[in-house]
Amino acid sequence: MLVGDILRKKTPRVVTVRMNETVGIAAKLMRANNISALVVKDVVRSEGNTAVGMFTERDVVRAVAEHGANAINVKVSQLVSVQQLVSCSSSDTIEHVRHLMNRNHIRHLPVIDDYSLVSVISMRDIAAAVDEALNGTPQAAA
Repeated sequence: MLVGDILRKKTPRVVTVRMNETVGIAAKLMRANNISALVVKDVVRSEGNTAVGMFTERDVVRAVAEHGANAINVKVSQLVSVQQLVSCSSSDTIEHVRHLMNRNHIRHLPVIDDYSLVSVISMRDIAAAVDEALNGTPQAAA
């Protein structure tokens, strides 16, 4: 099974946050969209609108633990490591993606095809697809 097989059944919505936004804004975006991760984009670089990382619920918790109530004012850029974006493509196998997630201790991967952000795949997406393949019926999202 390929990442693209899962994406065909998924709503093509990607919620992003800019590096210069605050943790408070990022948390509000996650809450408003009922998601647990955002793709971080760097719109300041000369390349333009580039995906550079992921911002997750874990990052919100880390910000609160380190900065207390002032965490809402901390910039996303202070919490996101942009050394190397871990991503996949729609032609990657699910086995490869699971390996990437396990090796990097992450639950969400941006899907990038031809240098363009096309989606985000989560461990939950993979589990649901595997369940469906094994049982033959779609699983309800939790």
